[in-house]
Amino acid sequence: MLRTVNRVLLGVVGLVLLAFGAATLAVGLGASPPAWWLYDGPHDVLLSTARRTRWRDDGWWWPTVIAVLALLVLLALWWLASVLRRRRLGEVLVDTGDGAGALLRGRALEGVLEREAAGLDGVAHAHVQLTGRREAPQTRVRLQLEPHVDPGTALRHLTDQALAHARDSAALKALPADVRMTGVKHKAERVS
Repeated sequence: MLRTVNRVLLGVVGLVLLAFGAATLAVGLGASPPAWWLYDGPHDVLLSTARRTRWRDDGWWWPTVIAVLALLVLLALWWLASVLRRRRLGEVLVDTGDGAGALLRGRALEGVLEREAAGLDGVAHAHVQLTGRREAPQTRVRLQLEPHVDPGTALRHLTDQALAHARDSAALKALPADVRMTGVKHKAERVS
């Protein structure tokens, strides 16, 4: 979801900047601008002196400008940090016992763990995501449980079976998990 929002947001911002820049370049090179355009020709300025100094003497102007710009900078930094932060673990370091080690693809371990968790009794759907460092991975597990399943029993089966198998097969000392469970919602059906 976040990836789609980022791509759409980048696409829209890019198209707006490209259109504005191309139109400004065209007017600067001598093309006649439309009547609603920001300035009239190649020798016109974008903001006239009257427009730039219009609210300068008002007490609210500079604090508002600084607050808006600071908010834009903070939003841009937050967005950049969320884009650069990797959510998924790409690989897990497996201790082979000979000192060399091996790398296991994170998606492969996620897939196996997801299939094993989905195969547990009473689990309708499972989703697994690896996070953390490759030497010390962590898991985020989301389970959708059937209505008749006890959540404590499902959690015990998950930790004793699926997570234990993943931890042992990857030769990990520990495999912490953040498990979130929800119930499956069935639609009511008319019986005739």
